Parts: sequence; C-alpha cells; structure tokens
Amino acid sequence: MTIEENRGRAATWLLLSAVVVLADQLSKIYIAGHYLEFEFTRILPVLDITCMHNVGAAFSFLASASGWQRWVFIGLAVVVSIGITVWLIKLPRSTHPLLKGGLALVLGGALGNVIDRIRLGYVVDFIHFHWERAYFPAFNVADSAITVGAACLLLDALLEAKRKK
Repeated sequence: MTIEENRGRAATWLLLSAVVVLADQLSKIYIAGHYLEFEFTRILPVLDITCMHNVGAAFSFLASASGWQRWVFIGLAVVVSIGITVWLIKLPRSTHPLLKGGLALVLGGALGNVIDRIRLGYVVDFIHFHWERAYFPAFNVADSAITVGAACLLLDALLEAKRKK
C-alpha cells in the first residue's frame, strides 16, 4: 500500500477532524459574540451556557502562570496534531474504525483549542455543569471531542487486547 492510498483513506478521518474544528470555532464565535465573560444563561438546573476565558489547560491547570504556558500548550498541541496526522495517514486499511475515529476526534479538539490560544491567548469555554454549590470546570466542543476521542482510543485498546487473545 502506498502513502498516497493511505492519504486518501485518511482524508475521511481528517474530514471528521475538520468538522470538529468548524463546530468548535463556530460555537465559540457565537458565545463570544453573545455573552460577556462570566455572563450565563441557565439551561437546566444543572447546566449553564456561559463565557469563560481559560488561559490554562484542562481544569484551568497552570492558569495562574505568568504567560509562558500559552506557548507551551500551543507547541504541545502542534506536535501532538502533527503526530496524530502522520499516524492516521500511515494506518493500514485493516485498522479498526474506533481507533481512527478516536484519533480524528482528539486531533480536531486539539486544533480547535490551539486556534483559540493562537488567536486569542486563551480558550473559550462555555458549557458549565454544576450540582447545587459544586461547580465543575467549564468546557467546549473541542474538549468534548478530545474526551470522546480518548474514550474511543481506550475502548479500542481494550477490544484489541481481547481480539489478540
């Protein structure tokens, strides 16, 4: 199998990544255009739509650092994105779709958030769950894609171990 044939098959999965990036960016543009930071609309007793600027990583990790973290997160996301793209292109035809889909979702999510970091200096988060006085970190479409993609990768690894037995 040639690299060109693999690229053609990878295009389907890269299209999924592009759809994630588009959905993520359009949703963030909408939120940023309709909400001030920390303004919110209660959707359900446990769910708000809001606008938060996250300069850190997951769960605002390193948000209070002096600014160097922006470039570290951008660099890390770019390196991971290149690695995932190469991996998708090199995967053989027989690779389970769960692995390909998981990689595509993680790639789309990583690119969606890195676009924010480059363009804005922070990531726009807007989905905010809470239970009574317990508030969980806000997230966005990109974060959701990364989470679902990681779950797909874990499930694929578990199923692969079963398939080899």
